[in-house]
Amino acid sequence: MRILGIDPGLQTTGFGVIDVQGATLSYVASGTIKTTHLPLGDLPGRLKVLYDGIREVSERYQPEVATVEIIFVNVNPQSTLLLGQARGACITALVSRDLPVSEYTALQMKKAVVGHGRAAKSQVQEMVRRLLRLPGLPGTDAADALGMAITHAHAGQAMARLSEAGGHLQRRSHAMYRDGRSY
Repeated sequence: MRILGIDPGLQTTGFGVIDVQGATLSYVASGTIKTTHLPLGDLPGRLKVLYDGIREVSERYQPEVATVEIIFVNVNPQSTLLLGQARGACITALVSRDLPVSEYTALQMKKAVVGHGRAAKSQVQEMVRRLLRLPGLPGTDAADALGMAITHAHAGQAMARLSEAGGHLQRRSHAMYRDGRSY
């Protein structure tokens, strides 16, 4: 399965693509989409750059699923609103390509990748480097995006196992009901 992870930001959005084969994670690509060449006040222009950039990445690497970081409420409500709009542009680009989108918080990603939710960016970078056997550290935004993809790889496997178990239990429950047994 190929997973595209997104770390949304209005000035810099990170992306990371990995392949998952069983328990093996393989690096495919990562990078950033920057809007810093546009004036700060050009919100529509920045959102278009993000939308177009995410569509281009998804077209180039053909992921089967995408994951986007859930934003938290900052001290500055205006910053939170702007980041939410950047996130919305990214999600819209993904769903316009008919990609299923999963969402995780930075805390969930850090727990999945580093083992604790208060991990520093440098710790995320190092663990992403190790997990994907990269020759060097990815940039912070790309590392966060790769971390999102890794989080989904782990969570997706767990969800598949739960789904299989749930289907087995549901079939068993239906059989018991059909046979007139109660439990």
